[in-house]
Amino acid sequence: MENLILDGRKVAQSIKNQLVERVQVLKEKGVTPCLATILVGDDPSSATYVKMKGNECEKIGIKSLRIHLPKETETIELLETIQKLNEDASVHGILLQHPVPSHIDERKAFETISIEKDVDGVTSFGYGQTALGFGKYPSCTPAAIMSILHFYQIPIEGKHAVVIGRSPILGKPVSALLLNENATVTTCHSRTTNLSEVVRLGDIVVAAVGKPKFIQGDWIKQGAVVLDAGYNKGNIGDVDYDACSEKASAITPVPGGVGPVTISMLLKHTVDAAEETISKH
Repeated sequence: MENLILDGRKVAQSIKNQLVERVQVLKEKGVTPCLATILVGDDPSSATYVKMKGNECEKIGIKSLRIHLPKETETIELLETIQKLNEDASVHGILLQHPVPSHIDERKAFETISIEKDVDGVTSFGYGQTALGFGKYPSCTPAAIMSILHFYQIPIEGKHAVVIGRSPILGKPVSALLLNENATVTTCHSRTTNLSEVVRLGDIVVAAVGKPKFIQGDWIKQGAVVLDAGYNKGNIGDVDYDACSEKASAITPVPGGVGPVTISMLLKHTVDAAEETISKH
């Protein structure tokens, strides 16, 4: 059986094409969408991510404001930086690159981001709104997963979705988004017993566990749709791609699956936030 490869680059491109036009309209109205990214410390992979996000912004006409703080920065100083950005009307979205150095209270920093500018979906307020079905900016990876399902017109309603992972910015919100679209959702985690048997029940399987090739081929039921949100060293996902693709009717590759769409959702949320500021005036 020939399976469908869910090409994230194609999905991301279609989102970005629409954004270019929307950015143009905003600029004609005198507003340039602006995403502020805050990087604390010198973690090389975080620095690469921030640079990549900034470059993607600039490609479609979004202003990228990059703030780099030394790793010695204290929580209070980080909160002050975020507060200044909250008050800056020219900034529409704020992204705090995580993880931050261990001495910083990351959760407190996230909660300081204004809900109107929480384009990365990291505040508990934003998560609550997402779970209740009216969140404007869900976490970007869960939003990317939903975008891929919508783009390829994969039915969600009435399907059994199994999500492996319960992190606050991936597993939990994607479970909520799937539930809001009338899937029956099972969320698995490190304490789940008989994990392989539970995964085998899934019509839609979302891997968000952060362990390379963790999901085995014989865990997947014939014809399931597999979305791999894992990103491990060496560009390896959480799913054993070769084995799982033999069973799946559709599957995301790594790289080129969920990743590119995640960044395009961040851009989309920033443009959405800029449009909101116009509609309020």
